[in-house]
Amino acid sequence: MKRKLFIYLFISIASLLLISIGAMYMGIYDFQEQSILVIIESFFTGNSDDVGITDRYVFLEVRLARIVMAILIGSALAVSGTVMQGIFKNPLATPDLIGITSGATLMAAITIVLGSYFNQFLPVIVQNSLLSIASFFGALLTTILVYRISITSGRTNVTIMLLSGVAISSLGFAIVGFMIYLSKEEQLRDLTFWTLGSLSAATWSKNAILLIVILISYILLMNKGKALNALMLGEKDAEHLGINVEGVKRQIVLLTALMVGICVAFSGTIGFVGLIVPYILRLIFKSNYQLILPLSAVVGAILLLLADTFSRVVVAPAEVPIGVLTAFLGAPIFIAILIRYKKSM
Repeated sequence: MKRKLFIYLFISIASLLLISIGAMYMGIYDFQEQSILVIIESFFTGNSDDVGITDRYVFLEVRLARIVMAILIGSALAVSGTVMQGIFKNPLATPDLIGITSGATLMAAITIVLGSYFNQFLPVIVQNSLLSIASFFGALLTTILVYRISITSGRTNVTIMLLSGVAISSLGFAIVGFMIYLSKEEQLRDLTFWTLGSLSAATWSKNAILLIVILISYILLMNKGKALNALMLGEKDAEHLGINVEGVKRQIVLLTALMVGICVAFSGTIGFVGLIVPYILRLIFKSNYQLILPLSAVVGAILLLLADTFSRVVVAPAEVPIGVLTAFLGAPIFIAILIRYKKSM
C-alpha cells in the first residue's frame, strides 16, 4: 500500500512540476530569451543585474505567484470535496453542491458591500483580515446548518442533505444578487470577481496565508484515510473498529469550512473541483481513501493549474473566469455520476 502510494505520488508531483514549468512560459507577456532561467539562477547566485526589471516583476509577482495560488487552492478544494464525500458516503457531497461555497461567498459579498459601515469599529488586525474571517464563518455556519438539517434519527440523510444544500445555495446567491443591486461601481467589480472566480489577484502574502491554513488542515486530515474507509461500512461498524465517528465528522467539517472559506476569500467561487478529482481517483482506486486522500491534494492542484493556464491563454489578452471553466468540466461529470447511480439502483 505505502509503496503504491509513493509511486503514484511521485508520478503526480513530477507531472505537477512539469505543468508548472510550462505554465511559466504561457501568457500574453513574452520574456526575453533565457530570461526565466536567469531569474531562477539569480535566486541561488544573488546576482540580479542581468535580469530585466519588467521580466523579474512579471515572473515573480504575477505569473509565479498565480501558479502557486492555483496549486494551493486546487489542492485545498479537491481535498475538501474528498473528505466531505467520505463522511457523507456520497459522491455528490462537495462543498459547492451542499452550500458551503455559497455561504462563504455570501459573507464575502456582505463584507464587500456593507463592510465600510462597521469596519472602522473593529481592531486593525481584524480589519485587515475581515474578508477572510467572514468567508470562513460563512462556510462554517452553512456547513453546520446543512449537517443539522440532514440528521435523521442520528444518521445523515443524503437526500435531505443535498436538497438543503440546494435550498441554502439558492438563498445565499439570492442575497448576493441583492448585494449586487446595492453595490457601487467598485464594489460591483469585486462582487463580479467573487461570483465568477479568478486567480488574477494572487500575491505572495495571500499565498503565505493559504499555505499556513492548508498545512495545518492537512496535518490533521491526511491521517483520516483509515477512518473514512471505516465510515464506508457504516457509522456503527466504524465505532466498533474504534473510530470516534462524531469527532472525525466535527474535525472534517471545521477544517473543510476553514479551507473553503479562505479559498473563496482569495479566489472567489470556483466550483466542481471537489467533485471532479475524487470522481476520477475513485474510478482508478475504488473507494480506498488512504490512497485517494493524499493523491487528491496533488491531482486537484494539477486540475486547477491547467484550468487557470487555459483561462489565461485561450482568449488572450482577455481572460476567461476560471469558475466558468471548472463548471464546464464539472457539469458533465455530475450528470455522469447521476446516470451511473441511476443504473445501479
